[in-house]
Amino acid sequence: MLDALQYDLSALEHKLTRTIYAGKLHFYPEIASTNSIAMNAAQAGAPEGSVFLADQQTAGKGRNGHGWHSEPGEAILVSVILRPQIATARALWLSLMAGVAVHDAIAQTIGVDCDLRWPNDLLIAGKKVCGILTELSSDADQLRFAVVGIGINVNQQWFPAEIASIATSLRQQTDKSWPRDELLAALLESLQAEYFRCFSEMSARNTQRSLLSRIEAISSYVRNKQVHVEEAGGYDGITDGLDERGFLRVRTPSGVRTVISGGVRELR
Repeated sequence: MLDALQYDLSALEHKLTRTIYAGKLHFYPEIASTNSIAMNAAQAGAPEGSVFLADQQTAGKGRNGHGWHSEPGEAILVSVILRPQIATARALWLSLMAGVAVHDAIAQTIGVDCDLRWPNDLLIAGKKVCGILTELSSDADQLRFAVVGIGINVNQQWFPAEIASIATSLRQQTDKSWPRDELLAALLESLQAEYFRCFSEMSARNTQRSLLSRIEAISSYVRNKQVHVEEAGGYDGITDGLDERGFLRVRTPSGVRTVISGGVRELR
């Protein structure tokens, strides 16, 4: 009998029949990094919508060179290959729309409203429950492909001492274990919906105003948040909205600065 908390891959494949992921699901009980294997597969020509899913990562990757802790069978660890026909300079939209997709999937299936910390961390009660890492390959100014890696802490009951104060799981927040299948299917469907909507809007109007509005609606970090930015030697300021490209603006004593890729942390 299948453990209710383990993946039912046949059922998951069936749920994805009418999506861009149909017939492209690759599962690994243990792997170094889903992003690494997805990047290699994309380089070798794997099609858009290829999904790389693991029960455990031994060398998970986070943004800006950080690692990603996980326990066997307790988290969603998934990477997806996308091949949008866009300039590399617009790749931030992939990370932003992935953050919105995860937020919506968790709200839909778990009933928990996460806070989106720019560009794509999801927090509950100020602690990180999900991280997203988008890696790219490009020719000159044109994107060849992107890999969107998503890690969601689902049923972890503990974290190492060094991250216990800043990390959480859906189980810790709800006092309930959650089957990962339903959340994963909702996540992939939400990601596809955001992906199609994001780039159809870009083609039609060369703008992402509706995505920016959705981000502002689910993020306390976009405006009037005192933050420390881990960029250009580090600086403090107050967030002042997103620019038309999706980058975060921060007001500092020396003027408004634009965060390009640095981590953003709340100042308490």
